[in-house]
Amino acid sequence: MSEYAGGPVAALRRIAFLLERAREDTRRIQAFRSAAAVILPLGGDEVTARAEAGTLTDLAGIGPSTAAVIADACRGVVPARLAALEAEHAGPLASGGRELRARLRGDCHSHSDWSDGGSPIEEMAMTAMELGHDYLVLTDHSPRLKVARGLSAERLTRQLGVVEAINAHLGGAFTLLKGIEVDILDDGSLDQTDELLAQLDVRVASVHSKLAMDADAMTRRMIGAVRNPRTNVLGHCTGRLVTGNRGTRKQSQFDARAVFEACRDNDTAVEINSRPERRDPPTELLELARDLGCLFSIDSDAHAPGQLDMLDYGCERAEEAGIDADRIVNTWPRERLLEWANHG
Repeated sequence: MSEYAGGPVAALRRIAFLLERAREDTRRIQAFRSAAAVILPLGGDEVTARAEAGTLTDLAGIGPSTAAVIADACRGVVPARLAALEAEHAGPLASGGRELRARLRGDCHSHSDWSDGGSPIEEMAMTAMELGHDYLVLTDHSPRLKVARGLSAERLTRQLGVVEAINAHLGGAFTLLKGIEVDILDDGSLDQTDELLAQLDVRVASVHSKLAMDADAMTRRMIGAVRNPRTNVLGHCTGRLVTGNRGTRKQSQFDARAVFEACRDNDTAVEINSRPERRDPPTELLELARDLGCLFSIDSDAHAPGQLDMLDYGCERAEEAGIDADRIVNTWPRERLLEWANHG
């Protein structure tokens, strides 16, 4: 067996990360993240002693498979489960876009367990740091999206305090930016108070309801949101699903030229959503937005730490479309991103 110096918590987190990256079953993944949380507060001597005595499974939240990982890591050998996942799932998720991926400074669309993500804010931030990001925008959902536990004004206000505390702890090595994925309501308005939107660093506006509405009405709705000075990024513009465990969904119908011209004229970036089940916008719309002179944001739309690496897919698509890196807002340094996002 190969030597391993990472320790049991690192092994459990890495297994969860690789499973998330591969879009495996959430319950299986949570077992490893939960086990890491159980042993994290324990001293290393206690964990090792339990591993040697075979009593790890006496701890609530530790099962046979996670105990085996912990025991191997305590002995300084690579856990078999970790070795298998590294062999199968490590490395780039996409063959193209590597140069562009290296130029990304951060990610403008991510979710935590405050809405419909699966991990705490701290875990999302830590993983983004480990991936080499300079920043991550936390964009949990707005109130109307109840199925995703959208944040009320009160909960969002509390979350902003948590973000500030995390940044104070990190001391400037990495910045967790305050954001939101705000619902675009039927009339094109945004599903949060302007006062709260003004307190955020970056705002992604997306349609999540009535995706099959009349094309003219959808066009007016999207243009209304794009013209709002608080909107920075138009998220997954067609709402389509092309694969995955949620099934498929047809793309919304709207006047894409009119919407993208509004994006260009209002300095709103078109999101290249990197989730493989979305691939949004479709290629012909991506190329139209390119030709019209739009800005772009390549985003993971991550709902778990391992999904932050899905940026690979978006970078490959952007490269295939020949989009210049400087038109992609998350290739910009944090200061330039914030100046652009809050120019109004």
